[in-house]
Amino acid sequence: MKTMFPAIAALLMAALSSTAHAQPAAPAHESFVIQSQRLQEARTINVYLPPADAAPAHPVLYMPDGGVAEDFPHVAATVDAGIRAGRIAPLLVVGIENTQRRRDMTGPTEVDSDRRIAPVVGGSAAFRAFIAEELVPEIERRYRTTGSRGIIGESLAGLFIVETLFEQPALFDTWIAFSPSLWWNDAALTRSAGERLRGMPGLRGRVLLAWGDEDTIGPHAQALSDTVERAALPGLQWQAMPRPDLRHDTIYTALETMAIERMYPAAPAAGDGDR
Repeated sequence: MKTMFPAIAALLMAALSSTAHAQPAAPAHESFVIQSQRLQEARTINVYLPPADAAPAHPVLYMPDGGVAEDFPHVAATVDAGIRAGRIAPLLVVGIENTQRRRDMTGPTEVDSDRRIAPVVGGSAAFRAFIAEELVPEIERRYRTTGSRGIIGESLAGLFIVETLFEQPALFDTWIAFSPSLWWNDAALTRSAGERLRGMPGLRGRVLLAWGDEDTIGPHAQALSDTVERAALPGLQWQAMPRPDLRHDTIYTALETMAIERMYPAAPAAGDGDR
């Protein structure tokens, strides 16, 4: 019989993850500060621009945990290498640097232990409003974009991504969530998924959900995936990827290349179809 200690350790890892990974150097990028009225604070934004090409505009991949000391360097480096190798379509990566991560990534909770992970939790609605009402318009003002928007993240950021899929599905068209902390609020997102999906018959988009060997995450992720597949929504392209060979602290860097290449494949070179 398993003891309780592995589950507790996994729970703490998911909740308290600092998003620390072995970091490559961030490729050339731009940074600016946006003064958010929604959040009542300044937020630093990091933007990777693809190498010059003939495309008049590009899709945008947004990422929470997007500081230069967080996940922005390895995601931007993956995108840059994939574009240069002809495996990833040119796209912008927009990293949102954290101020109060556990506030921004979590929704309300009725669970006392959830409330103790940070001085303030439950701010995901305000963070989502910041992205939708302030950040997206600013990115589209500054850069040439196609209007296609994706989001990528892990752990609590993955929780935010799944919540946003249900709460504001038109905000993004591509969703990549690694080991989302679906245990939050006694797994309320997973438990309510069936009812939510019955009210969303027109839900459209592409979703890739992956999880590792995590007792506090895997069962909820599998249950969510089973619910989505039973709903069989024609406009939703759902990809579930259990990876018990990966851990909470390795899954992001292990799968990001595959996930981004799958969601943003480069267009075939001219003449490839004749081979």
